[in-house]
Formats: sequence, C-alpha cells, structure tokens
Amino acid sequence: MTAVASARRIGSSRGTAARGRGTTQWLPTIILLAASVYTLFPILWVVTASTKTAGELFSTFSLAPGTGFLENLVDLSTYEGGRYWLWALNSLIYSGGGALLSTLVSALAGFALARYNFRGRSVVFTVLFAGVLLPGITLAIPQYFLVAQAGIANTYWAVLLPSIINPFGIYLATIYAQGAVPEETIEAARIDGASEWRIFRSIALPMMAPGLVTVFMLQFIGIWNNFLLPFMMLSDESKFPLTTGLYMLLNRGTGTPVLYTYAIMGALLSIIPLVILMLVLQRYWKLELLSGSLKG
Repeated sequence: MTAVASARRIGSSRGTAARGRGTTQWLPTIILLAASVYTLFPILWVVTASTKTAGELFSTFSLAPGTGFLENLVDLSTYEGGRYWLWALNSLIYSGGGALLSTLVSALAGFALARYNFRGRSVVFTVLFAGVLLPGITLAIPQYFLVAQAGIANTYWAVLLPSIINPFGIYLATIYAQGAVPEETIEAARIDGASEWRIFRSIALPMMAPGLVTVFMLQFIGIWNNFLLPFMMLSDESKFPLTTGLYMLLNRGTGTPVLYTYAIMGALLSIIPLVILMLVLQRYWKLELLSGSLKG
C-alpha cells in the first residue's frame, strides 16, 4: 500500500509539473499575440480608413471598409499635379542615396576600427559608442546651423549629408567585421602582395555583406521615417519627403477635411516600399543562415 501511495503521489506531482510547464509555455505565445495585435491594429485601421470617403471617415468609426478607395487614390495622385509622387521620389532619393552612402562609410570605418591598430583607436570607438547612445534630436539644431552656414539649407544635400554618418551603423559594422573577417586571411592577402584597398574590396566587403545589408536596411528605414531633419532643413514643398508632406496635409486638413483622406491614403502607400525592402533583403539573411549551417 505504501508503494502504491508513493507511486500515486509521484504521478500526481508529475502531472502538476506538466500542467505548470504547459501554462509556462503558453505564456510567451499569449504575450507575443498581444504585442502583435497592439502593433498591427494601427496598420489595420489605416488600411480600412483609406477605403472611406471623407463623409464615411467622420461618420463611421468601425473597421469595416468603405467605398472610396479608388476615389481617394485618384484624388491623392492628382493633388496639386501629382505632388504626392514627387514627395515619394524625394523620399527614395533621401533614403536610397543616404543609406547607400552611409553603408559604404560604415563598412570602411568599421573595417578600419576592427582590423587596424592605430593610436587613439579605443578613444574613437568610445566616442562612437557614445554617439550611439546620444538621441538624434539633440543634433538637429547644430546640424541646421552648420548646414545654413555652408549655404546648402533647403537643398537635397541638407538632408543627405547628415544622414551619411550613422554611429550605430559604424558600430554594427565594426562588431561584424571583428567576427566575420579573420585576421589570418588579411595577413595572407598582404603576403601575396594585395593592396589595402583590394583587401577591403575583394575580401572584407564580401565577408561583411550580410551585416552591411542590415546596416542598409536600418538606415533606409530610419531616413524614410525621419520627420524632424527634413522639417528643419527644408522650406520648399517640392523637396519635401513623404513624412513632411503628409504632415503638411494633416495641418491643412483642419480647414479642408477631405485632405485627411489624402493623408491616410498616402500613409498607406508609404508603407509599401518598406514591405518590399524587407521581402527583398530577407533572402540574404536566409542565405547567410543556410551557409552558416552548412559550414557547421
């Protein structure tokens, strides 16, 4: 009887532990689902609100779609002679050009900090890390005064130049180069007579490519969503990016409510390039993970 009772107690304790583990396993899933709903709900609202006319937007507050999607799209496209698409082109110029230049600078600086020994390297790395922690808004006013003194305010360069130097991108490239570019490979290339530029271009750059894809993506998204910098640097509407242009539409919407529907439709369309970017660059991460598993 004692053995039977002990077996029952052991079985009961195991069942309780299993139920506890089951509850613990479900908790992260519930938290992730709640976070997903919290994150995706604004996007869902934008999608449904973009289908509503101005009258439906202010008279119905449900997530049911409206009847004005095509009308809103046509009206936005023809607003002031296609001003929205000019803003979209400007955003592509700022984001694409700025991200490419920033990625190149980050690759060069990161490789140099990771694989070259020079006086003051630790100081440079410490200052770089401090720049990562510094909020970007604190640099906006000094950058404006520098740009104004250089005489390039209200030009494309006023937005592009401050976007080239990205402390976080350089920091990320440095950390990635330390792990992805072996010192032995560099020394072997030097023994074979390769120049430093050829070592970077032909050896280090391909090895750093997956990390640089991440740098490019983060910088592209950061510039695409940046509002404060172009808001301070630009006064000509023809040079506005989407963030500043949509803000202007919202301000004008107080006197012309139909512009709210334009702004909502414009916000929906502005998400599409970011989704395409994620889908295109995702394959590089998958290839890197696959190559890593094959090497292992």
